[in-house]
Amino acid sequence: MSTGKVLVLATIAGMTILLGLPVGRLRNPVPRLRAFLNALAIGILVFLLFDVLSHANEPVEAALSAAVDGTGSWFRFSGLAAVFAVGVALGLVGLVYYDAHMNRVRRSAGDEMMSDWSQARRLALLIALGIGLHNFSEGLAIGQSAASGEISLAMVLIIGFGLHNATEGFGIIAPLAAEGERPSWSFLGAMGLVGGAPTFVGTLVGKSFVNDTLFLSFLALAAGSILYVVLQLVRVAARQNRPEIVMWGIFAGLVAGFATDYVLVAAGV
Repeated sequence: MSTGKVLVLATIAGMTILLGLPVGRLRNPVPRLRAFLNALAIGILVFLLFDVLSHANEPVEAALSAAVDGTGSWFRFSGLAAVFAVGVALGLVGLVYYDAHMNRVRRSAGDEMMSDWSQARRLALLIALGIGLHNFSEGLAIGQSAASGEISLAMVLIIGFGLHNATEGFGIIAPLAAEGERPSWSFLGAMGLVGGAPTFVGTLVGKSFVNDTLFLSFLALAAGSILYVVLQLVRVAARQNRPEIVMWGIFAGLVAGFATDYVLVAAGV
């Protein structure tokens, strides 16, 4: 399969994120639906956090095992562990400083740049960024599979990631739905690009060269940013005072995440 075809299919896999975004255009969704969508996003993102951390930890554990049995070096293990820790810290704590900076800009700069954005809109952007980092790593996996000649594996990854990304749009619009804010089509399109386009970029990079440290660094960044967003959405859910809907929504999100992931497991990936 040509590079062009792989890139087109990877782009489609990434942009299935757009399928869930139109729900954000619902006019005045009822409070129960708002609570459910917010909780659904929590469930999906909790699954993503589990998935990202498990994949990010694999090369670190492999390096540790190699160092222990003498086939690898402790230097490589220490380096990968440091990349893992720094990446998660940047994704988690870095967003705290970013959010504080945006609050200061909002108070001092009036309507300049994104300073007039609501908290819900900025949280939607952070969710899209976290998903984008995750999708970049997925693109790396697709590109590296294609580069090594494993076309059938690349196709399975494209199908699996495409199904999985279709659920992630709900995560982006959840903060807006929870606050009853109706975003414009242009905003939804921009968030779709932020979250989905990195799959194309990651595939392009992965097709060009293979680098475990780069792969690990983006997974770690994604894990930290997703954890930050999950904690913010939990705060929103706590204000809605609808525990039964929240728990069912989280459960539904987890089921959606694992169900789409089972496509890859069934294929032996």
